[in-house]
Amino acid sequence: MPFFGTAWVARDGGYAVRRAGVAVGSLTTAVAACFVLRFAFEGLEIARVGSFVGLLLVAMFAVCSAIAFRRTWDGFQRRPADPAREEALRSVKAIGFMGSLIAYFLRSLAEAPGEGLRRREYETALAQYERRRTTRTGNPAARAAKPGPRPKNRPRPRKRGRA
Repeated sequence: MPFFGTAWVARDGGYAVRRAGVAVGSLTTAVAACFVLRFAFEGLEIARVGSFVGLLLVAMFAVCSAIAFRRTWDGFQRRPADPAREEALRSVKAIGFMGSLIAYFLRSLAEAPGEGLRRREYETALAQYERRRTTRTGNPAARAAKPGPRPKNRPRPRKRGRA
């Protein structure tokens, strides 16, 4: 969401134009990637590596794209539970970049990708801040001087004077 800055908070500052730009950009990139994959597949046909290798290549890109789509889509809704596992799947997501681009395009039709997750985190942090802020209002010295119920374990102060 670096492209959006903080415009997603109030959905101002050209938010709709940026979101449309992201949708068009991700779709254009996905189409360009299809052409690149098509040229790679044609290169394999020219090299006459056989239909088995071509089938493996198509299956590999299909499976990796499906995994990348799912991981990217889930990443827009919640933070990964195990970041080490996400790091291990980085190469699979790189091979299946088509799935990530399509997920990015579809998500940008509804909102800025990752906006829902960041909005929930922002609202949670704002609510926590407000709770902390309201509990700290007033003079702390005045609160400490208030006579209140004495804890049972605390000894009573001795009166000075007669012994």
